[in-house]
Amino acid sequence: MPDNLQQRRITIDPITRLEGHGKIDILLNDQGTVDRAYFQVPELRGFEKFAEGRLAEDMPQITSRICGVCPMAHHMAGTKALDSLYKVTPTPAARKIRELVYSTFMVEDHALHFYFLGGPDFVVGPNAPAAERNVLGVIAKVGLEVGKRVIETRRKLRKLITLTGGKVVHPVFGLPGGVAKCISSYDSVLFQAAAAEAVEFARFTLGVFDNIVLKNSDYVNMILSDAFTHRTHYMGMVDEKNKCNFYDGVLRIVSPEGKEVARFRADQYLDYVAEHVEPWSYMKFCYIKPIGWKGFVDGADSGIYCVAPLARLNASDGMATPLAQQAYEQYFATLGGKPVHHTLANHWARLVELLYAAERMQQLAEDPEITDTNIRTLPTATPEEGFGVVEAPRGTLFHHYQTDEQGRIRKANLIVATQNNAARIAMSVDKAAKGLISGNNVSEGLLNMVEMAFRAYDPCNGCATHSLPGSMPLLVSVRNPEGKTVATLRRDGDGTIHKTVG
Repeated sequence: MPDNLQQRRITIDPITRLEGHGKIDILLNDQGTVDRAYFQVPELRGFEKFAEGRLAEDMPQITSRICGVCPMAHHMAGTKALDSLYKVTPTPAARKIRELVYSTFMVEDHALHFYFLGGPDFVVGPNAPAAERNVLGVIAKVGLEVGKRVIETRRKLRKLITLTGGKVVHPVFGLPGGVAKCISSYDSVLFQAAAAEAVEFARFTLGVFDNIVLKNSDYVNMILSDAFTHRTHYMGMVDEKNKCNFYDGVLRIVSPEGKEVARFRADQYLDYVAEHVEPWSYMKFCYIKPIGWKGFVDGADSGIYCVAPLARLNASDGMATPLAQQAYEQYFATLGGKPVHHTLANHWARLVELLYAAERMQQLAEDPEITDTNIRTLPTATPEEGFGVVEAPRGTLFHHYQTDEQGRIRKANLIVATQNNAARIAMSVDKAAKGLISGNNVSEGLLNMVEMAFRAYDPCNGCATHSLPGSMPLLVSVRNPEGKTVATLRRDGDGTIHKTVG
């Protein structure tokens, strides 16, 4: 590449503190300002194709292998899709056991993101040395005892998920019509004790955020800045009272002004969600189908929408537990009312959800029906098509299976949280780069602030990398025993082969 072009291009590769792989290409003009910044996902996973020909009942286990950070979300969405596929309703105890385990998972995963992935940018500081912007830096800032509490809380929660789910990383307990294991009276006591600790841990973490972030005017100004703001639609799952729910309900979309524009069931998702493809990423970009794809622009006329904590709070009318409802009200009162459009506010919204998940875990653990031994309704219907949806930590997750009469997958479609967010993430990275970079002297801390634009979404690129049929780009270098390159082979994304010798 010519030197002058090298000076006009900044590449962050790899991007850091997320699930999966990605890079950011920032293209500068002659004045040193940003023409365009691209959030690129260069990896490809083909789990939808892997699924074809497999038994549908294996899907909760197959899809949980997509990601080691949030396997429970795929397991649960897959299990709910099997309920739909076999036209069977889980028993009340089974449904509550599922939601109890899922709430436990949500507490553990939200804590992971705040303390390990996104939180270091605030707790340690966006301009701190890169070697300190991690969980060790967080522990150094908040104290060793706090660090021990974070690790111990996550350890206990993961142990409980293993107790009921069979495995913490690749759970095996979900079955069409129910679950594979009861919760004993002794187990329920363990869940109750852990839930009480989780509630206090969530309240403590909200206090950490208040002391370190909200009491720092520089951080508040960054959260409220135009560089990290987009006015889009928002989607999230709600119950019959429009309260936020992670496990079950209907999908609700609200406009940038906060007005309801759509409300639909999982089996209606294709009427509202469509996918757009760009040549520079293996991630497809979702948009609201009735509005249409208008490009990477925000506003009421754009079909781009947002999922995940920020969106779930915007799409709901409140939280279904008392302490979380108080935190919800404080969140919107502080940030100027609903809806909140500030991307970095995701971190605060995530902690409101952390408290809700802990309280919901506590409610379910104390429910007498949780120890009922009637945990499965056996399916009898001939399978044909099934739909499942849950709110993953990173946003709305759809599973859709079509099978033959023996229950073998003919077609699978997975629209994951980060796909739902993909267009807004791309816009957020582009806008942050344009708002922060000016001139040729670009510090590492400044580039980290550009990365903060995607970290707020807690993206999982491993889940979200899908592609239309085609070839992956490939570069092969052939070297002699002395290490000198003697030939190269390059396959472009369109399948074209280029060979260079010498």
